[in-house]
Amino acid sequence: MESGSYNEEEGYLDGQLLIAMPAMGDPRFSRSVIYLCAHSSEGAMGIIINQRAPNISFTELLEQLNIVPSEDRIALPSGLGAMEVHLGGPVETGRGFVLHSADYFKAESTLPIDESVCLTATIDILRDIAKGSGPNKALLALGYAGWAPGQLENEIQANGWLNCPAKPELIFDPELEHKYTRALSSLGIDPIRLVNDSGHA
Repeated sequence: MESGSYNEEEGYLDGQLLIAMPAMGDPRFSRSVIYLCAHSSEGAMGIIINQRAPNISFTELLEQLNIVPSEDRIALPSGLGAMEVHLGGPVETGRGFVLHSADYFKAESTLPIDESVCLTATIDILRDIAKGSGPNKALLALGYAGWAPGQLENEIQANGWLNCPAKPELIFDPELEHKYTRALSSLGIDPIRLVNDSGHA
């Protein structure tokens, strides 16, 4: 089945980015950019891609999960120490979700979202990343954002969210501070004008 073609006809937005409008009433989603992993008549699920999880690094998370004992920290592949842990959303914040490039795939646990991005939520992917055999690009998040049936559609109609196509280079960009403005810019929107137009200082 061709990715996305059926869903677009149905008005579903999986594989797209949601961008929080300034009028967004929920502070948990202020200035957030969310990659929508699933959207159907049963509801929606996505991962916030521009919020850091406070007070935890990737190597500390590996140690907490006993994937890498602290004495083996020196053996981690280079660059892992700098890998961010994201706050993926307010639901199941103790659970890890990894958005990643499609070069990594486990038949029993990887959900392909589009031709270049997949989601894996098992501990195996963290082990593989720690061994250096994980995906080329990965974004690790704790928790996710979820919507009941019809809830996301209502929030979009109430001008809570904009949506735009998701480009992998934006999803996996390590500079989180720029993702919000870059996502808006991809729609031709200047964030300063958006704030002024909505009546907020």
